[in-house]
Amino acid sequence: MKVIFLSDVKGQGKKNEVKEVTDGYAMNFLIKKGFAVPATETNLNKRNRSLSEAALEESLLIKDMKDLKKELESKIITFTAQTGEQDRMFGQISSKQIQKELQSLGYQIDKTKIIMDHPIMSLGIHNVEVELHKEVKATLKIKVIKGS
Repeated sequence: MKVIFLSDVKGQGKKNEVKEVTDGYAMNFLIKKGFAVPATETNLNKRNRSLSEAALEESLLIKDMKDLKKELESKIITFTAQTGEQDRMFGQISSKQIQKELQSLGYQIDKTKIIMDHPIMSLGIHNVEVELHKEVKATLKIKVIKGS
């Protein structure tokens, strides 16, 4: 029997995949538990419509993220840091601080999406990568200046 998987089933199939399985397994487990539906013409049409809608939504999301990327890359985010001898910073600038500054500017970006190998510990301009989408990454310019 051909079925359309409604969710991932380990070792059997992934969501929206159409696959041939044994009748007993399909009826007694997959369909009964709600993991799959029979691959009828109606269900296949419904699946194709939902896949095309999802693809459209994904392309719109990518377009929005590209616009956000342009907007973010045009800005310079400035931090003021206290310094000691030879302009060495006390403390550091972390992804959490960058996220809070972005929030104050009106951008809702998760701190886990801010990619930093290590915290910023020196004055000057630093580039920090932000993953807006799996296909769209922006480079933020972080400027750290000497505080009073």
